[in-house]
Amino acid sequence: MTQNRTETIQAGDGGEFAGHLVLPDSGSGPGLLVIQEIFGLSPYILDVCARVAALGYVALAPDLYWRIEPGVAIDEQDPDALQRGFSYMGRLDFEKAVDDAVASLAHLESLPEVAGGRVGVMGFCLGGGISYRVAAAADPDCAISYYGSAVPDSLGLAGDIECPILFHFGLADQYLTLDKQEAVRAAFGGRPEAEFHEHPGANHAFDNHNAALFHHPEASARAWEQTRAFLREKLPV
Repeated sequence: MTQNRTETIQAGDGGEFAGHLVLPDSGSGPGLLVIQEIFGLSPYILDVCARVAALGYVALAPDLYWRIEPGVAIDEQDPDALQRGFSYMGRLDFEKAVDDAVASLAHLESLPEVAGGRVGVMGFCLGGGISYRVAAAADPDCAISYYGSAVPDSLGLAGDIECPILFHFGLADQYLTLDKQEAVRAAFGGRPEAEFHEHPGANHAFDNHNAALFHHPEASARAWEQTRAFLREKLPV
C-alpha cells in the first residue's frame, strides 16, 4: 500500500523545513524529487507525487516557501489562486530555493527506502527552473524540466549539467515563448543527453489538471508518457 509521510529536511544555512514523501507500493525504489509550481505544495503537486510513486519511485516534494511561510498549499481551483501564487513567488529568494532543493535531493538520497541512492529531480513551472538549477549544482541521475520559465536566464550553466535532462515545452506558452525555447535548445547544442519535447497548442502549466486555465489534456498525457519512457531508461526501477 502506498504510504505518505512528512520528512524534516535540514537547510544548508541552518533551519529545517518539511517535505511531502510518498513511498511506492513496493516500499522502496529510486528517488524522484518533485519541485513545486508557484502554488506551493498544492493538490496538484501532491497528485504528481502519487503518480510518481505509482511508477515505483520514492517521491519527495519539499516545501520551498518555508522561508516565507511554512505549509503554503494553494488550491489551483480557487479564484484568487494565480494572484496568491504570484505573490509568494515574488517574495521567494530564488537562489536560496535552489539551495533548499539541493539539500532536499541529498536528504532523499540518504533515505533507506531509496534504492542504491539513485535520485532524479523533476519540476514544473517555477520548479522547472529550479530542477534545471539543481541538475547544474548537484549530481542527480537525471532531471526533468516542465516549462521552466527561469531556464533561459541560466543558460550559462548548461555546461555544468552532465546528467540526462528532459525538457517539455508548450508551443503556445505565454511565459516561455518560442524564442526562449529555441535559446534553451541552442545552449545544449545537440548534446545527446538533452531531450526536448514540444507540445502543440499547449500553454504554460499544461500538465496541471487542477488549473482549468492552463490544462491541456492531450499534451499532458503525451508528456507523461514521454516522461515515463525517459525515467525507464535513465532511472529504471
